[in-house]
Amino acid sequence: MSLVDDYFGISSSLSTWQREVRAGLTTFLTMSYILLVNPAILGVAIKTPNAAAELLFATAAASAFGCLAMGLIARYPFATAPGMGLNAYFAYTVVLTLHIPWQIALGAVFVEGLIFMALSWGGIRTALLDGIPRNIKHATTAGIGLFLSLIGLKNAGLVASHPVTYVTLGHLAAPSSWLCLLGLAVTSVLLVRRVPGAILVGIAGTTGLALVAHLAVFPAVDGTMQPFPGLNGPPLQSPVWPVHLLGALDIRGALGRGALLVVFTFLFVEVFDTAGTLIGLAEKAGYVDAEGRLPRSNQAFFADALATTLGAFLGTSTTTAYIESAAGIEEGGRTGLTAVVVGLLFAVSVFAWPLAAAVPPAATAPALILVGAMMTTHLGLIEWHKMDEAIASFLTMIAMPFTYSIANGIGFGLLTFVVLKALGGKARELHPVTWLLGVLLVLRYTYLNE
Repeated sequence: MSLVDDYFGISSSLSTWQREVRAGLTTFLTMSYILLVNPAILGVAIKTPNAAAELLFATAAASAFGCLAMGLIARYPFATAPGMGLNAYFAYTVVLTLHIPWQIALGAVFVEGLIFMALSWGGIRTALLDGIPRNIKHATTAGIGLFLSLIGLKNAGLVASHPVTYVTLGHLAAPSSWLCLLGLAVTSVLLVRRVPGAILVGIAGTTGLALVAHLAVFPAVDGTMQPFPGLNGPPLQSPVWPVHLLGALDIRGALGRGALLVVFTFLFVEVFDTAGTLIGLAEKAGYVDAEGRLPRSNQAFFADALATTLGAFLGTSTTTAYIESAAGIEEGGRTGLTAVVVGLLFAVSVFAWPLAAAVPPAATAPALILVGAMMTTHLGLIEWHKMDEAIASFLTMIAMPFTYSIANGIGFGLLTFVVLKALGGKARELHPVTWLLGVLLVLRYTYLNE
């Protein structure tokens, strides 16, 4: 354990290996939904025999590799997995709308990952982070908190769509709604009383209640809710190898003229999505220095890009850092050991994949809501008395949940920041990289707004 402590700096981070393991388990439980959601989304575009099972393997393997790389190379408690939003863009826009074969789309993800990797070691991505104003970074953290809370409320059915008002209150009498509210109350009390492992206890308790009471809180294939149908055979089963996906990517096709735009869009969205997520998580964990910079950011970005390239080879869309890592950070995770634990759990899930269905979305929803509330404390760090900074920060924050995208939040905020500074007679305050980002954002929303 002394070697593990020395490598990850557990004691110097005022943590313990028990706390790191607990944080890793919490993060895994909070984001394990990706094992089921990602195959469902990509499955509408990737049509192969046994696609669902093979995509689950690819999702688990890419997530495991990414988390291990993040923990061992960057030594941060940030977990990675195929990104939500990027997988939807892959399936619904690239394949189904643009009619680009899924093999070429995977090739585009692979090429984008290689470019992302080159930018990491070239320091360009670190320069991009330096070009994001400090108030925008604080707003990003708070915006991610709102985004997390919205995801939790949606997963529990407490927020529903509405044809006129777009969103409305869900059905409070539904089992998923009151199970979430009960878990929210219990977890909140545990946090207030500073009970160790409060978030993990809340997830485990609500899951146990759902199973024992046979509550209809598990999504069925037709979209309805049903009680837990039971495990599909023994809890440990042989993994389904992705024989139809492994190495199926078409790199040459991705470099063709028609697919280069797809490569650039993947790259652009991942840069801002990953940057925004890392900023929010790093500030939450206390890693950001006095100048607002993230130490070892090159290593963190490199690990993320490495997972993307491997994921494309395995057969899944872009892998990125997950905002759900905030649950583990709140649980006390401060070192790469947390990410390593998450990676090992994803690796085990290749064999124990039936157990992934035993945790309902309503059980992890309270964790997302409460972590979101904790992340909004960064609102107090924003210089609200500076009107140009306040407006840009506000748009950064609200655009994330309202557009369901971290990248859009940063994009809207940065564009507003550049315009207000330039027209307000404060152009000299703008970093050269901030100017460049503003130009790129105009091009992105003008020509690449798919």
